[in-house]
Amino acid sequence: MGITDFQAIPSDFYEELDDTRSPEEVAQELGFGKAMLVAQQYPEAIVIGSDTIVTIDGRQLGKADSIEHARQMLQSEALHPNKITSSLVVVCLAENLQIVQSENAWVYFKPYDEAAVEAYLATGDYADKAGAWGIQSGAAPLIDHMSGNADTVVGLPTHLLAPILQDRGYPAVAVDYTLPDEIRVKPVQSEGM
Repeated sequence: MGITDFQAIPSDFYEELDDTRSPEEVAQELGFGKAMLVAQQYPEAIVIGSDTIVTIDGRQLGKADSIEHARQMLQSEALHPNKITSSLVVVCLAENLQIVQSENAWVYFKPYDEAAVEAYLATGDYADKAGAWGIQSGAAPLIDHMSGNADTVVGLPTHLLAPILQDRGYPAVAVDYTLPDEIRVKPVQSEGM
């Protein structure tokens, strides 16, 4: 994004999904919790937090807890549109700054291909990813197309973050993700897909 003076500080905020609420609400709550936990340690800093949730058929998917769990998720995700919700939270306690947003994108998998899934699982990339896959890493061969912003799918909507940072005097630019050629990007459609 053109920002060179920053620290990446992990937050150990407890993450719990909740299918009784919208993924937008849950992602915003989790992103806010992560950011606030770090902001309490660094009250003068501008802290950026985010959370990404994959939802299929109304079920919010977190990270896989085993390779078998990841395999089951990928089988199910190949059958349904994947709604990706990423939150963006910017806080600074000293300035009483709190910006909380979220955005959706959709990812559509190719028909389930056991060999391709097993090759992806063998990389171990699934272990720390919502829904057990990352578009920016080894899961690209599993994906047919997407609609929405790629940075939302990656997990940090930099196109939303850049103007916030620019307003605060930082020379930030949104990241233009170059997706693998096999992933087509289609215009965003309505949520009723």
